[in-house]
Amino acid sequence: QVQLVESGGGSVQFGGSLRLSCAASGRGFSLYVMAWFRQAPGKEREAVAQITWSGSSTYYADSVKGRFTISSDNAKNTVDLQMTSLKPEDTAVYYCAAGGPFYSTTARSWNYWGQGTQVTVSS
Repeated sequence: QVQLVESGGGSVQFGGSLRLSCAASGRGFSLYVMAWFRQAPGKEREAVAQITWSGSSTYYADSVKGRFTISSDNAKNTVDLQMTSLKPEDTAVYYCAAGGPFYSTTARSWNYWGQGTQVTVSS
């Protein structure tokens, strides 16, 4: 079983920055692809970014390319999401996920989930 715990959410103004962190633990987590998803009220959960633990492969949704950066730290067992130039449409609950196929943007394909952290961007 893999455990994922997110931290770092909060409220910022348009154009601001936030850094989310996901701490992973449990059996075999280092074998899995890691991802960040987000879900806004009334919308489906959508993939934001993905990374392999080696950091050699990454994926970004078109809506966040050039603004968000995903990174992994094998020593700390964390996966971070640095978010810059934030917009009101980035407002959502952000979830850390593990165990899905790389490039899969379908939430049900991912096996492990954190509890989520709220990000609110005001205009």
